[in-house]
Amino acid sequence: MSTHIEPAVFHPHAASMDLPGIRNVSLDQPLRWLRAGAQDLARAWPLSLFYGVVFALLGYGLVHAAGDRPHLAMALISGFLFVAPVLATVFYCVSHRLEHHHKLPHLFVPLLSWRANPASLGLFALMLVFVLISWERISAILVGLFLGDSGIGSLPDLLSFGAIQQHTDFVLTYLVFGGALALMVFSLSVVSLPMLLHRKVDFATALVTSFMATRLNFPAMLLWGALIAVLILIGMATDFIAMAVIFPWLGHASWHAYRELIERG
Repeated sequence: MSTHIEPAVFHPHAASMDLPGIRNVSLDQPLRWLRAGAQDLARAWPLSLFYGVVFALLGYGLVHAAGDRPHLAMALISGFLFVAPVLATVFYCVSHRLEHHHKLPHLFVPLLSWRANPASLGLFALMLVFVLISWERISAILVGLFLGDSGIGSLPDLLSFGAIQQHTDFVLTYLVFGGALALMVFSLSVVSLPMLLHRKVDFATALVTSFMATRLNFPAMLLWGALIAVLILIGMATDFIAMAVIFPWLGHASWHAYRELIERG
């Protein structure tokens, strides 16, 4: 007879905050989130792919518009990871409907999901805008310091194999700064946005809960972050064509990550 072992639940304490319980998940859980996200995508494919195409076109337009300014194009490519959680709110809305066996929303209803918690979601969006602006400035400084006299004037030049070999110091420094910032944003956003849409909690409570969930499940969350980064890079490498499928897939999967990490109240 098989037995099902419920994951351990950690109940964090913070001054003047009512934090929910956080589950301790196994290392293979991110793969299950991807499987559940794929199932949601298959069930709601017309709506999900519509938004996937819209966001893919948005990313394509932004990156290619900055193609002759390497620092800006690089900042937008890496910054896409920072703002992706906000864009993914439409897929959280759809997955929430599917979870409760409700009818799929009309085409533009997911865009209005922010009305569930407008003040806190607005603060979160402002935080990500500040992070993106800061990263653009850091990117400009790094490009100026390491590539100022290199003659590189476009994104294809910067990403060429020869340029990467010649400017290894720039690549490593850029990855260190970008990786540190991405890890910070990931830890603060991995469950906070779906939580803000799903529960009447404030901005600070959602951020602290997300950070605590990441810290408690660091190996699994590190794998989850790496999977997200690799899949988004694959989407970008195909000139954003594959992003039309990858982005909604990850959005749906992120909802399931939130539902399994945070104890249901």
